Amino acid sequence: MWKKRMVTAVVGLTAAAIALAGCAGDGGNGGKDGDKPGGDKPYVALVSKGFQHQFWQAVKKGAEQAADEFNVKISFEGPDSESNVDQQIQMLQTALDKHPAALGFAALDSQAAAPLLQQAKDQNIPVIAFDSGVDSDIPLTTAATDNKAAAADAAKHMAEAIGHEGKVALVVHDQTSVTGKERRDGFVDYMKQNEPKIEIVDIQYGGGDQAKSADLTKAILSAHPDLKGIYGSNEGSAIGVVQGVKELGISPDKLVIVGFDSGKAQIDAIKDGLMLGAITQNPIGIGYETVKAAVEAIDGKQLPKTIDTGFYWYDKSNIDDPKIQAVLYE
Repeated sequence: MWKKRMVTAVVGLTAAAIALAGCAGDGGNGGKDGDKPGGDKPYVALVSKGFQHQFWQAVKKGAEQAADEFNVKISFEGPDSESNVDQQIQMLQTALDKHPAALGFAALDSQAAAPLLQQAKDQNIPVIAFDSGVDSDIPLTTAATDNKAAAADAAKHMAEAIGHEGKVALVVHDQTSVTGKERRDGFVDYMKQNEPKIEIVDIQYGGGDQAKSADLTKAILSAHPDLKGIYGSNEGSAIGVVQGVKELGISPDKLVIVGFDSGKAQIDAIKDGLMLGAITQNPIGIGYETVKAAVEAIDGKQLPKTIDTGFYWYDKSNIDDPKIQAVLYE
């Protein structure tokens, strides 16, 4: 199902073509001091929510493409786990210490990041939020999926699959990031507003960790053996749900699983019939638009409040559609 405009991203850039910039020149603030020593390319630092999921590798690929196209140097890093707020804050501080020309940031915890975002503003370093965005008015724009609408679409497909009645549960990656809250609320709000016979009996938070999400899934099913559906709100959460259900030996015709993002494990689960389907974002487009917006900010251009990078529902019926294949990643 084709959802919103897809940001066109040309894939095929090799990592060697974009040497990641590890540091910037000493002294000064954003703008001029963001130029790298020995060259005239502005430096854009990107700090993401993670690095372990294939989603972030796809975001990085889009960022590298834009860096090549717009002639800037970038660095791209994220914490080992999407629950490791302290590590991300340390990375953000390190990035600011390098005095980049612009900063791209996907916050795990907007409140924890607030002082450093203020530091960026004070140093005249333009901030571009991406993916989860930032709960702050400091970022000039946010390049992201409309997560509430995407989660509502996931809820719609689950409701149809379970016959518009029964008990369902959610395994969400967190309750501190904008994406965690919006993907939870979008799903819950849709059910409350449109499905009076569907009851949400539990919402658990697994930090996007597959093993923890699997354990939470088993605990939910132990407490609610008559459950008809479970929604996993990101790659790690959804894969964990599938793993937990497999370990319990529950048949796919007894329990509907709906996920978010893609990655090989989810794609395989959908093809094998273990998962009904999932929402995929346009991660390459998110990375591309983040760097593009950073360049425009460096040049002093006005930016829209948000840059909608689109989302798509995929399942067995359309997974091989070229439009869907263009935004899936393994």
